[in-house]
Amino acid sequence: MTTVTSTHSAALARLGHALSEGVRTRILLSLREAPARPSDLVEALGVSKQVVSNQLACLRGCGLVASAREGRSTWYRLADPRLGGALGDLLDLVVTVDPDCCSPEGCTCA
Repeated sequence: MTTVTSTHSAALARLGHALSEGVRTRILLSLREAPARPSDLVEALGVSKQVVSNQLACLRGCGLVASAREGRSTWYRLADPRLGGALGDLLDLVVTVDPDCCSPEGCTCA
């Protein structure tokens, strides 16, 4: 078993902070599928460019996403590919914790 340090606690707190806002969570879930440009996220999530920009800045600050310039575009991806698996595990846990409104096909609870 890994000894838990204050660094581990701080990292989990940053993840919790990132997941505490709906758009940030949706961005992380979108980036599980593939890297994306901010304009792709705007279209997929139905929010403004400013909102996506602000939330990407927060996610970069938390160390959860990384960016790479490609020509005139900036592509965002999960900073660590294992994060995608961890998010999938958390989604599975939601289904287990609240089976009355969640199933593997999605959640109907508000």
